[in-house]
Amino acid sequence: MTGPQITILANGLTVASWAMPGLETAAVALTAETGSRFEPAALNGLAHLFEHMVFKGTRRRSARAIAEEMEDVGGQLNAWTSRDTTMFHARLLARDLPLGVDLIADLVTGARFDADDIVREKEVVLQELGEARDTPDDIVFDFLQEAAYPGQALGRSILGEEETLARITRDDLLAWQATHYAPDRLTLVAAGKVDHDALCRLAEAAFPGAYGAAPAPAHDPVHFHPGRHHDARRIEQAQLTAGWAAPGHHDPAQDAALLFTLAAGGGMSSRLFQQVREERGLAYTVSASLTPYVDTGLMSVHAATDPKQAAAARDLITSVLHEAAAGLEQAELNRARAQAVASLLMALEGAQGAADYLGRSLLVHGRFVPPAELVARIEAVEVDAARAAGAAMLANAPARAEIGRHKAAA
Repeated sequence: MTGPQITILANGLTVASWAMPGLETAAVALTAETGSRFEPAALNGLAHLFEHMVFKGTRRRSARAIAEEMEDVGGQLNAWTSRDTTMFHARLLARDLPLGVDLIADLVTGARFDADDIVREKEVVLQELGEARDTPDDIVFDFLQEAAYPGQALGRSILGEEETLARITRDDLLAWQATHYAPDRLTLVAAGKVDHDALCRLAEAAFPGAYGAAPAPAHDPVHFHPGRHHDARRIEQAQLTAGWAAPGHHDPAQDAALLFTLAAGGGMSSRLFQQVREERGLAYTVSASLTPYVDTGLMSVHAATDPKQAAAARDLITSVLHEAAAGLEQAELNRARAQAVASLLMALEGAQGAADYLGRSLLVHGRFVPPAELVARIEAVEVDAARAAGAAMLANAPARAEIGRHKAAA
């Protein structure tokens, strides 16, 4: 598989393709450098509502036509919103790539935002919000973000709240479109059986240069805080999370921090799984993960345990993490390294994974980072560096969010 081709069109849209011989399918995605952390506090949930609303109909297609045109060719069309990224993506046969590009472009440039549709879709999002709140092992991570970044955009829910959703108007959606979906803020990527020149021609036709003239959006600086959130609802298992400030995408310590996190709690062989679950039986679920952002990151640990065992589980998790930072072994680092490399390369074997990687690479780094370069960085991490990264993250008090009828963390 050769490397991707990248072109910046006259209107500023970045177009990238990654040809994968032997495939008869293609994945196409439009990536926008926007998400909930770009929202004003009063309009929390706007980015996610925008993603929902574009599927309700455009000037050229009804909501039903959008679904039928994609499924008529056996394709799949979807989207997601995170705190710093929004992506619209389609998977289809290579011959139907023109439809995929046209549909995605129509969604983000031609959405109608009808008043009745806005009312109905707000109700749908409220249902989604209610479902999340009724799922303790889901909502606890929102609580952790809030505890770690109180009063900050990065700490607010992606879904928004009832009062903020109620404030959002059609004008707000149109302003979001103009500000965040101008061509020079977007990256169109395709992988699989794809011809780059043909993709550029499709993009030029689908994305006009005369929309979106607002200044480039920016997000506020972020400051980690060791906050606490305890929801004392009665549930069968206490949900425990803790988070520590971690390196962001551009921090040289990010790779070492990732490997430390994987070794500490990334799989069944990790220290947390073995000691908390297998040896002590204190939790059914226990894991650690690293979420990097452009300007910061969050290492988090999650465990589900009997409320009577919450204090013991919390103490053991803290002890295990500090022991790992002090004495991570070479074999553990090697295992974490193998997990990281295998996860990366296995994902790249499919068109969707390759498109996702290409889009994220261009969005975060402003260039394509060859997988071999990333693998080399991972391979270069020494055990001392992984220990140091763990110690640096654990040097300060964590933020904590917990759900259950148990004694709250001090």
